[in-house]
Amino acid sequence: MGCLENMNYEVLAKNCSFKEARDIIKSNSTEKYEVPPGFKLLEKPLMGIPPVIVGVKDEKLIYGYTKPCHGTFVVVVEDPEGVDMVRKNGKPVW
Repeated sequence: MGCLENMNYEVLAKNCSFKEARDIIKSNSTEKYEVPPGFKLLEKPLMGIPPVIVGVKDEKLIYGYTKPCHGTFVVVVEDPEGVDMVRKNGKPVW
């Protein structure tokens, strides 16, 4: 776990609404999980309007990352610990 800036990541979209982020996550993921607002990834709570969706594809996380004053981004992050945590604690959605 750590800061997003120190991870291997890719930005799929930026300055999007929570709904737009959710749709992008769903369309780019092979596994989808619902988590509560405030669920922590990389030690940071996720923000969003429920349902907050976190995706997994190729053992990478896909989720909305909201940075105050900069908006919401959809990021793809290599985080094996985070993938395990989402699979264990998230509710699978189809």
